Amino acid sequence: MARDTQATRALTRAGAAFTVHVYAYDPDAGSTGLHAAEALGADPACVLKTLMAEVDGKPVCAVLPVDCTLSMKRLAAAAGGKAARMMVPAEAERLTGYKVGGISPLGQRRQVRTWIEAAALASPLVYVNGGQRGLQIRIAPAALLAALGAAAATLVA
Repeated sequence: MARDTQATRALTRAGAAFTVHVYAYDPDAGSTGLHAAEALGADPACVLKTLMAEVDGKPVCAVLPVDCTLSMKRLAAAAGGKAARMMVPAEAERLTGYKVGGISPLGQRRQVRTWIEAAALASPLVYVNGGQRGLQIRIAPAALLAALGAAAATLVA
């Protein structure tokens, strides 16, 4: 597996400190995020999933712990919109340049407005997808926030 991805290159360009971690991706796992946390021996609250959505028809990205559920109402409010809905997988892949199960908020083909669950910022380090299935990046949440130009918001239901 290549450890050099658009996501890792974006972090390198941003001058962010991070480490790369590989695990055996299981496409049949009920929750790929929870499977990643288990494979990494990490607390699921510190392993973040990347969800692509639309708020009032405009693409956005939400980053939150794998053991949490995204609140569409809260995402819409954070984006200053009225309604949010999940993006269909094919559209998320086209927009980001990544395959589902390997979508990273970093280095997307077209960078969109991004929000990170505020509670995740309390962890000293978090994991986020590195742009490939089975590849995770471990990084300080403040560095992730800065590299993405993201905002923090309460996103979970």
